[in-house]
Amino acid sequence: MTIRLTLLCPIAGDGTGEAVFDDDDLSGPGPSEADAAGAALPRYPVVFRAPSARCARTARALALESTLEPALRGFDYGEWHGRTAAEVAAADPCGLSAWLTDPDAAPHGGESVRGLCRRITRWLNSLPPDMDRALVIAEPTVARAVLVHALAAPVRTFWHLTVPPLSPVSVAPCVCPARTRAA
Repeated sequence: MTIRLTLLCPIAGDGTGEAVFDDDDLSGPGPSEADAAGAALPRYPVVFRAPSARCARTARALALESTLEPALRGFDYGEWHGRTAAEVAAADPCGLSAWLTDPDAAPHGGESVRGLCRRITRWLNSLPPDMDRALVIAEPTVARAVLVHALAAPVRTFWHLTVPPLSPVSVAPCVCPARTRAA
């Protein structure tokens, strides 16, 4: 059986448009944004959410009962955690360039893009085969990793994929061999 997942990313950032390497609750959906997104969402039998404060706030704003899923945590940014993209670019331009172009690079001492994609693939493959559909509230990097898996795309496409905040994107991730045998 194929599981249909709908991805939903929280609003991120501090309103300045500056990318920050973290998952703190810098801002969140306002009542009108949450109402609009919530009205567009069908009911889901299962709602998973990442452990970030933004994802928890988004689930609350949408009045959704959700299950905390630690495997959906955002990137481990290592030494870059809490710094802005501009700060990292100024301090470590070669490291930032390597991280954005080489899926195996982890110049910050944290997680590589390939490492994140593998973690998310393991989680996807662990979902019960009888699950039909679910909503996943997760950081954009996790949504990208789900898309890489669902599209069977090369990991190097990771940075070219986008899931806009509060915009549901539905995918049917690749069926793993264990599910095929069980069906």
